[in-house]
Amino acid sequence: MTLADTSPQSASQYFISTDGVLNARARVLGGGSSINAGFYTRASSQFIERMGWDAKLVNESFPWVERQIVHQPKQEGWQKALRDSLLDVGVSPFNGFTYDHIYGTKIGGTIFDRFGRRHTAAELLASANPQKITVLIRATVQKIVFDTSGKRPKAVGVIFKDENGNQHQAFLAGNPKSEVILSCGAIGTPQMLKLSGVGPKAELEKLNISVVLDNAHIGKGMADNPMNAVFVPSNRPVEQSLIETVGITKLGVYIEASSGFGESRDSIHCHHGIMSAEIGQLSTIPPKQRTPEAIQDYIRNKRTLPHEAFKGGFILEKIASPISTGELSLINTNVDDNPSVSFNYFSHPLDLKRCVDGVRMAAKIVQSKHFLNYTQCDQKSVEAILNASVRANVNLVPKHTNDTKSLEQFCKDTVITIWHYHGGCHVGKVVSTEYKVLGIDRLRVVDGSTYDESPGTNPQGTVLMMGRYMGVKILRQRLGKAAGV
Repeated sequence: MTLADTSPQSASQYFISTDGVLNARARVLGGGSSINAGFYTRASSQFIERMGWDAKLVNESFPWVERQIVHQPKQEGWQKALRDSLLDVGVSPFNGFTYDHIYGTKIGGTIFDRFGRRHTAAELLASANPQKITVLIRATVQKIVFDTSGKRPKAVGVIFKDENGNQHQAFLAGNPKSEVILSCGAIGTPQMLKLSGVGPKAELEKLNISVVLDNAHIGKGMADNPMNAVFVPSNRPVEQSLIETVGITKLGVYIEASSGFGESRDSIHCHHGIMSAEIGQLSTIPPKQRTPEAIQDYIRNKRTLPHEAFKGGFILEKIASPISTGELSLINTNVDDNPSVSFNYFSHPLDLKRCVDGVRMAAKIVQSKHFLNYTQCDQKSVEAILNASVRANVNLVPKHTNDTKSLEQFCKDTVITIWHYHGGCHVGKVVSTEYKVLGIDRLRVVDGSTYDESPGTNPQGTVLMMGRYMGVKILRQRLGKAAGV
């Protein structure tokens, strides 16, 4: 049973974490591959070993994805300058173009082809047998249906609504091996379980949701890799580029870059509400401070920005495996509304230390001869670079006077997301090593909500691989050699 979870308005839906950072979730067939920056890389061998996956099947599943939707990017000046600068600051060796996650500087894959067209996970459906699969589009699952008459609850189907808001039910076949598989992502899957009556008893009863199974771990351990951007000014036109080159450091941070996403003079003066994409991401003020007065301040501030603030690009530093975690809880019982999510960025001191190390490295890269030659700019001090970065970070997260003197404060005040959030349905607490929901029959979870860290420099490739990997495993378990895979 496969249903595409779509938003009534858009392929993506924004949610604001309680930390004050605006994030995005995909609610469309193709998931995050439909709205992301396209970077593709594999998980490390250490991650695969920790997950307890069959290495042989993993190494068959990655290429299956790559042959269909992954491409080698054509590098231009900005990404080449990052490559050479990373090597200059010691992020070596240069590993060339590779999907592998290894220390040093590398060029990864992309789901954009040479014409700039995006290729999403939905295209993998072309490999399916059309006689054995039905995909319902514009169908939004409302909740899972359970049979609770036996000793253990078991999933028997789902309730979903169509594009006109009419509700329908889809039930599993009579085969005892049939099952419902949740792949709603790290936000959607914990939310769907709770709305269906699987989660912390007190939270469910507070919203008058009938409890199918009490599990206090659902929605816990939510993590998002915090990212901070260091602005790189330019005196020349800069081509658009998304993530292609990456530095995998031994500091616990990854260094990446994007460029050419500035705005025109007219668009700088447009009213963009309380959000801004000038840094390739979106941030906003903490909920309690999101007042009409604050929004007006945002509009006034944006109108006074110099046009130069929108030229150039950014060096991005991302924390590899954040220790800081938060949780997800329901606000109401409407599946179309986002739950309350906290990530508690930098609540653990080690995360903050690694951010400081990453920002220092990013500042060195901005000062490198390769970027100075490419942007035709004079070398600036670290403080001047960070001042420009704070100004370019057009959000309403309250700034402090020591933003650029204290790198710790800079990290906290300019934190943004790169959409690599994960957790909420961890192995051993919510699901088994076969990703079956503990305490419930005929229900599995196959997505990033089961991860306790974001694999590789970008989780996209591993999540795509996991779909193929688990599909093959399930078929082999059900059919043996007759599965043909």
